[in-house]
Amino acid sequence: MTTIDGEIAAGFEPVREAFAANFERHGDIGAAVCVYHRGRPVVDLWGGTADPETGRPWTRDSLQLVYSATKGATATAAHLLAQRGVLDLDAPVAEYWPEFAANGKARIPVRQLLSHQAGLVALDEPVPLADALAWHPMTAALAAQRPLWEPGTAHGYHGRTYGWLVGEVIRRVSGRTPGRFFADEIAAPLELDLFIGLPATAHDRVTRMVYQQPGADLSTVPPEAVPEEYRDLVAAMLDPDSLTNRAFAVTDPPEIDFNSPEVQAAELPASNGICTARALARMYAALVGEVDGVRLLTPETVAAAAKEQSAGPDRVIMTPTRFASGYMLPTDTLPLTGPNAFGHPGRGGSLAFADPDHDLAFGYVMNHIIEDPNDARAGALVEAVRRSLG
Repeated sequence: MTTIDGEIAAGFEPVREAFAANFERHGDIGAAVCVYHRGRPVVDLWGGTADPETGRPWTRDSLQLVYSATKGATATAAHLLAQRGVLDLDAPVAEYWPEFAANGKARIPVRQLLSHQAGLVALDEPVPLADALAWHPMTAALAAQRPLWEPGTAHGYHGRTYGWLVGEVIRRVSGRTPGRFFADEIAAPLELDLFIGLPATAHDRVTRMVYQQPGADLSTVPPEAVPEEYRDLVAAMLDPDSLTNRAFAVTDPPEIDFNSPEVQAAELPASNGICTARALARMYAALVGEVDGVRLLTPETVAAAAKEQSAGPDRVIMTPTRFASGYMLPTDTLPLTGPNAFGHPGRGGSLAFADPDHDLAFGYVMNHIIEDPNDARAGALVEAVRRSLG
């Protein structure tokens, strides 16, 4: 029986039950969940093992890399700059980043970077991993890259490139790297343990990720055995030249060891945010309300940020997705607590979002990376939150 620590407000007991069940039945090794409601924490739970190799337990301040849940933090930085009037999301990217105009990209607006419509999901020539971690070689490669579809006519998940694209706009506008801007303007006022570029002083608090082994070799699975809604995705995964594969192979080598201290210390604003569940929930709570005297975005900014920009078949994920300006919106495969909720999941199970209708924010992080569409962990917690709200 896994020991669960933390606090929970009356009425939110179903979340504790679901959190415990994730360890007993759904494969969690170490995890944390936090929920803010009306500006205050009502769920703050953690448990399990932070490092299975050493047996180090998960504690209140354990930090977890959350993959693409980082994109919501990066989007928040962009919207804060827009709210301050120094970034126009509908202006051409090239207005802030002149080199980006190359290869027919002069008219692409910033908003199309945020909403995955720019057609820059992959590179014709991948960048050496060390250069990508150094930032500038990757942004130079993206500035020179031709779009892989006519921008604005389709959308496809910019799983890796989103961070350098949106992050370079943030850097050009603010004069600071995206991780530094986030630390100064968002993390500091809210006292968040959320880093895009991990400081050496926090390294010992980071958990070790464990990756679930694939249950089957996709190349041996008969097409008729694959659920219909995933057949196009499986076919794309088996094609080395598909956008699905190319989008996640923008570095050479394409595989990135996210347990590596060098990778964790770099700034990858699409994928290497490291944080607590508490920090994620607190950040999103400060988007839709006031938290200890701090509100990040006005209601008007939030409404514009969370407005749908692209929806339907995704040219990379090959299943329907919905994007606002940097945030994902609810779908059948991303059920949140309400139709106006917005946020972002991360590879393997993490999830963070805000629901303005309920003045609610949610963060879930875990170190067992389960890449299975049937992974029930985050969904079970969201459903428990929904039941708790009544």
